[in-house]
Amino acid sequence: MIDIRLLRENPEKVRENCRRRGSNADVDAILARDAEYRRLLRETEDLRASRKRLSQQARTDPAAREKVRGMKPRIAENEKRIGELRAEIHDLMAWLPNFLAEDVPPGHSDQDNEVVRLWGEKREFDFEPQPHDVIGERLGIIDTARGAKVAQAGFYFWCGAGAQLATALFFWAQQELVKRGFRLMIPPCAAKPRTLFGTGYLPFASDQIYRIQGEDLALVGTSEQTLVGYHADELLNSDDLPLRYTAFSPCFRTEAGSYGREVRGIFRVHQFHKVEQIVFCLPQASPELHEECQRNEEELVRALGVPYRVVNVCVGDMGAPGYKKYDVEAWFPGYGGYREVTSNTNLTDFQARRLGIRFRRGTEKGFVHTISATGVTDRLVCAVLENFQQADGSVVVPPPLRPYTGFDRIAFPG
Repeated sequence: MIDIRLLRENPEKVRENCRRRGSNADVDAILARDAEYRRLLRETEDLRASRKRLSQQARTDPAAREKVRGMKPRIAENEKRIGELRAEIHDLMAWLPNFLAEDVPPGHSDQDNEVVRLWGEKREFDFEPQPHDVIGERLGIIDTARGAKVAQAGFYFWCGAGAQLATALFFWAQQELVKRGFRLMIPPCAAKPRTLFGTGYLPFASDQIYRIQGEDLALVGTSEQTLVGYHADELLNSDDLPLRYTAFSPCFRTEAGSYGREVRGIFRVHQFHKVEQIVFCLPQASPELHEECQRNEEELVRALGVPYRVVNVCVGDMGAPGYKKYDVEAWFPGYGGYREVTSNTNLTDFQARRLGIRFRRGTEKGFVHTISATGVTDRLVCAVLENFQQADGSVVVPPPLRPYTGFDRIAFPG
């Protein structure tokens, strides 16, 4: 949510941002309702003041008493309309996207993202590298058929050594982030509509949400939703900032509209698993902390030895709440290209305004900034399978994960 005072003072700036982002949010409709809202508010306050003044005279003056009676329905009518306008303005403003950093590149899709840097050398294979789904099926560590049997297509099982490898990655990543000052959390896997609205998933991504029938709840699409909601309606002491949280959780998304986009294997699925980084900070600190979270992401991928590139995400590939976003794209030799494995977004005060998360520094109060950055996901396990596959069909486990798996290689059973 943006500050309505900015909309009043500089509507053209908001219009230009909407044009840049391809948003259909109706700025003129908001301004018209806001003008009516403020006019009625002033009129009602004047009526209340007049009624209070006349009420003193009404004890002895029948004419004044009659005027007071006549004001009551007018005030009630205004108050009803003020409430309606407040709701209409809120609903219209909910569609306004966040402002963008100046260095966000133009573009319409992930093909237009700007490569910032590359790391690692692509391995030269003396055999034809296979994609992760083929590796997983041959080794018996990924089972999509039975996932579809018990649920539907887009769900899957990690099995045996594959489940151990995935679990090792998630636990290792959490421990690494704790070492970097993050507080480990185990959050709920369901969220109220207000939490989803506050984090910007409603109304912008309503078609991605799995709602729970009969409950005013939905399954989370990321632990970001509940971790950011953790401090809703709170006033944080600036001395305690930044606050850093990390959590592992399953994540559920319908992936509506994504059919035909990289659907092979378990890359784009309805349930996946993720270790998240969430930061609450003072406004001036968010650019630096955005870069800190980015370093964390890259250091985790580097420690595993997976080649990757970082892209500065373009306008058309960024969600409406984002101010600036980086993606880490790992090299997938079986796929033959780079694919997104993590993302990192500075959301400035967009979420904080919607959720009422403020800071206090002396007599100053303001809205905090939030940063949402992936630590690791299942996709990174898939990247490990493809980059460390061997000619005999086995997969070598990266050294950092071996203390947690208890083995250094996944081979054919028997």
